[in-house]
Amino acid sequence: MTDPIADYLTRLRNAIKANHRIVEIPSSKIKREITKVLFEKGYILNFKFEENSLGGIIKIALKYHPLTKLPAINEITRVSKPGSRRYTSAEEMPRVKNGLGIAIITTSQGVITDKEARKQNVGGELICFVS
Repeated sequence: MTDPIADYLTRLRNAIKANHRIVEIPSSKIKREITKVLFEKGYILNFKFEENSLGGIIKIALKYHPLTKLPAINEITRVSKPGSRRYTSAEEMPRVKNGLGIAIITTSQGVITDKEARKQNVGGELICFVS
């Protein structure tokens, strides 16, 4: 697999389109950090890291509105790709959906959102946009 983060995002998108409640994704350190950010910002209901002989699995409980059954994640897109990395400074940090979405960024401070990166005045590699 050349881009495990794109695979992670695609599995999330496919599970949401199929109205699944839980999705299982092979684990890695960066995927765990992205999952924690999605949970902290309220885009997923819960998550669980399970270790096994192959390395581990992330089980993610997807979040839907109780009445309308619409998913909390409307759109999740990969920005920086292995062949075309995209970096940004704190001053040039993009706003997703005019502030209604988040950008997930990997920085020297860890994996954080665009708002936290502006507050800490750090730049980094744009991983994905979530709205």
